Amino acid sequence: MPAVLRRVNRVVLALVGLLLLLGGGAVLAAGFDAPVPSWWPWSGPSDVLLSTADRRVWRADSWWWPAALAALGLLVLLALWWLLAQFRRARLAEVLVDTGDGEAAVLRGRALENVLEADATAQDGVARAKVALTGRRTAPRTRIALLLEPHASPDEALAGLGSQALEPARRSAGLPALPAEARLRAVRHRARRVS
Repeated sequence: MPAVLRRVNRVVLALVGLLLLLGGGAVLAAGFDAPVPSWWPWSGPSDVLLSTADRRVWRADSWWWPAALAALGLLVLLALWWLLAQFRRARLAEVLVDTGDGEAAVLRGRALENVLEADATAQDGVARAKVALTGRRTAPRTRIALLLEPHASPDEALAGLGSQALEPARRSAGLPALPAEARLRAVRHRARRVS
């Protein structure tokens, strides 16, 4: 998960947690007949979320209860999806390598990323490379960010990336394919003065 998304995730999580904590604490305080703010809609243990009059108003509409239950169910499903997404790794920790004898070896994902970064950076015109493995253990994918020197040609950099970095890595890991998504950026530099 990129750093910006992690920060946004943490801020949203902190705000939702704070709202739930304050709301739950106020409801709990009202339930125990503790003092609550004057603007709070429930002030004692006998107060309810929907009064009898409110329930009768909505009971007359046949769409209300199915819509309310569907909205709450959707909210629960979204919360569960978000919770499971927190445990999903953005990077692949290991790759299964077929050894040819019916067994499989495990290759650390970070080791493969380091080799790909070194091979990509060794090309002429590439200032820096950053590689991240994603996908499944048996079918990894790569995301590569190349920082190109001012004199570098993007098509030559991509051709070199495929032939000098990705293809040797694919062959050595015994993978049938190693799909890659490459993003190219140029190094910021000042224009040269001509006199």
